[in-house]
Formats: sequence, structure tokens, C-alpha cells
Amino acid sequence: MKKVAVLGTGKMGGAIARRLKSGGFDVSVWDRTRSKAEALHVGPVVDSPAEAAREADVLLTMVTGPEALREVYFGPAGVFAAGAETTIVDMSTVGPAAAQELADAAELKGAKLVEAPVVGSIPAVNSGTLLILAGAALVEDLEAVRPVLQQLGEVHYVGDVGSAAALKLVANSFLGIVSAGAAELMAAGRAQGLDPQQVFTLLSRVAPGLKVREAGFVRNLYEPPMFAVRDILKDLDLALALYQRAPGAHSRVPLTAMTRELFAEVAARVPDLDISAVVTAYSSDRTVPVKELAS
Repeated sequence: MKKVAVLGTGKMGGAIARRLKSGGFDVSVWDRTRSKAEALHVGPVVDSPAEAAREADVLLTMVTGPEALREVYFGPAGVFAAGAETTIVDMSTVGPAAAQELADAAELKGAKLVEAPVVGSIPAVNSGTLLILAGAALVEDLEAVRPVLQQLGEVHYVGDVGSAAALKLVANSFLGIVSAGAAELMAAGRAQGLDPQQVFTLLSRVAPGLKVREAGFVRNLYEPPMFAVRDILKDLDLALALYQRAPGAHSRVPLTAMTRELFAEVAARVPDLDISAVVTAYSSDRTVPVKELAS
């Protein structure tokens, strides 16, 4: 059985480590906040990404963005400081430029990279039903880690390095647009005297992915967050940068740009709440503390 080191044990990384442990994998963990890794009780807590690289067959990273990814791999105690020839599976949402940067460095170090961003949140991890978008220079690189990924969900090979990262940004752009649209129509329905539950039931029939955030959209309960406002804002920024770099004339994405501005306004007030807190952008009094909105 492969030894898997999970680097980054926030909500998603922690859930992934627990799922792999329950599947019989030999799991070690690392997080820059050591107490997060220790609280999981899934296996040894290593002192650095470099130590993880020396001891594991597969390194699986789930971090917050490109800067955190660079720290894990290129930092003084990073993975590449170990000089270990290992297989890297990066599940972070970092965009194709960062994925390619990591792939180039991995090749120089004799390591193999599989990018594997996911669609789905903690409930999907726990049930093993994530949609995993896998990109790799060689299909056999993916096959080597497929048993690990299949413990977490459904694996779809989508092409060379960078393709999965780009698809993930498309997915999260759509999630942001749909969430903002739902928030707007929930507010419009309330203004017409409609029952919020009935409005949401209709919207979630049209866009079933909304259903997991019913508590936020209907009852103004945004904690614990499955996907924080600050994180969707980061992803929308990465997406807009990607779309604007398209060959020739950059892609026209006015809805994505408008959605980004809406989430930026919400992030300025409540960055750590679930993305369903976008409904507060339509509150008549945006200065009301969010916890009071739930009363």
C-alpha cells in the first residue's frame, strides 16, 4: 500500500487525509499550522514538506492558492529541497500557470506531477464522490496514483498539465455566477412576498448544486463554511486573469467580472463565511452583523 503524505490540512485537506486513512492508506500529514495536522489523528505529523517528500511515495497537496503552493514546493524546507524523486498530486485550485511552473520544476527534479483539482466539497470527500479533474504529461503518471484518487471520487483524465487547472476555474466561475444569481432572485422573490423556501426549491431544481447551501440561502446560516467567500474571490481573480490571456482578443466574460465585484464587496465584510453569504449583498442594511441576520 502506498505511503501518502497530505500537505495542507485545512477543511478539504483534512477530510482527504481522513478518507485516505479509512481506505487503508498509510497517511502522514503536514500543515504550516501544526495543530491542524495533529488534530486529525490519522498518522505521523511531519515537520516539513521536505521530510514528507523523503518518506512518502505520493505527495498530495491541497493548499489555498499559488503563493501557498510555491512555499510548499520551493521554500527552504519545501518538497524540492529534499531532492526526492516522488509522485506529486496537486489538488489545489491554482490556475494553469502555477500548475505548469510546478510541472517544469518537478521534471527537473526527477519527480512526476499529476494535477487533480476537484469539484465538490467536504460531503463529497466523505462519501468518496468528488469529481476529480486529472491532468498529466503522461497517462501512465495518472495510472500510478489512480488507486489513491479513486478512494476520493470519480477520476476524469482531461489532458496535459494545465488543462485540469483551467477547467477547475471554469467550474468555479460558474459556481460563483450561479450563487450570485440565486442570491439576487432570492431577494427579488422576498420583495414580491414569495415564500423563500419555495423560491429556493425552484432555483435548486434548475441548478441542483445549490441544494447543499440551502441553510445559507434560505435561513441565513453561513457557518461552518464549505467554501469561503475569500476563496471564491481568489478563484474568480485567477479565472479572469486566465480568460484575459486568451490568444488573440481576450475572452468576453462580463458575467464573471460582475460576479467577481459582487463577491469582492461581500469579502470585504465577511471573508470567512460560506459563499451563500452572497445573499447579504442584497440585504437592505449591509452593516447588520451576519449572525443577527440568522435571528
